[in-house]
Amino acid sequence: MTEGVYNPPLCIPAKPKRIVTLDPLITLGMLIELKAPVIATPYMAITESDVLDVVKAEKMVDLGNPKEPSLERVAALKPDLIIGSAEVHSGIYEQAAKIAPTVLFKHMDWKVYFQRLSEVTGREDAAKTALTAYDDRVAAIRERMKDKKLTVSAVRLAPDRFVVFVDGPNAYAPFAVLHEAGVKRTAYETVTDGTIVKRPDWEELANLDGDVLLYVAASGFESGPDDALAKQVTANPLWQLLPAVRAGRAHRVDRGPWQSFSGISSANRILDDVERFVLAAP
Repeated sequence: MTEGVYNPPLCIPAKPKRIVTLDPLITLGMLIELKAPVIATPYMAITESDVLDVVKAEKMVDLGNPKEPSLERVAALKPDLIIGSAEVHSGIYEQAAKIAPTVLFKHMDWKVYFQRLSEVTGREDAAKTALTAYDDRVAAIRERMKDKKLTVSAVRLAPDRFVVFVDGPNAYAPFAVLHEAGVKRTAYETVTDGTIVKRPDWEELANLDGDVLLYVAASGFESGPDDALAKQVTANPLWQLLPAVRAGRAHRVDRGPWQSFSGISSANRILDDVERFVLAAP
């Protein structure tokens, strides 16, 4: 059984030709990058326009809600492999497995996950090429980062709350990329346990005292209200007190790669922001 995968022993085609993914986020994005033959996925929660364009161009069947995907539609498509998330889809595993070989992946490092997906889809060579190019770029940025004596804070603005994805062993993929690139977060944003997020209130926001501040406005599935949310939060006097804001080093970044990470392309967009806002900081 592949390491980190939730499923009993099963027979997977060496090169599956009709793949269904129940996860429209990181799994779908990575399968697209691997050029795997995906025939269906839930459309709900796809916020990356590039990913959605591919989904529509390939005429993938919409499976509805990713938490409760339509297994009736899946069965009608006669897939030869179903891929999902152990955290989200374990409750429907038995039903899905009766339709086709089903693999539910547990949470793991995003690069390891990319490799695992390449193994179950028979696309190891494509994964190796993409990861080698990424590793070369991130190593070059990490070398340049050694000369930067600054810290970086990062926060998601959400309705009535803040979400801080921390730097630690279980860091969410975009922030694992920051770590790989040699970006140093503040003490508040760095952990050694399994914490993934912290949710500071306005008073605790002062802990985001990095020299550079990267923030994402993400109000929900729809991006329409994001600008109003960003305007409201950044006008608050407590926001204005943050060191990076006072120094003119607070930068809004794209919610796509930072909140809906979908693989190598997202990782490279994170690195673009590192070069633009961190390495270029005076």
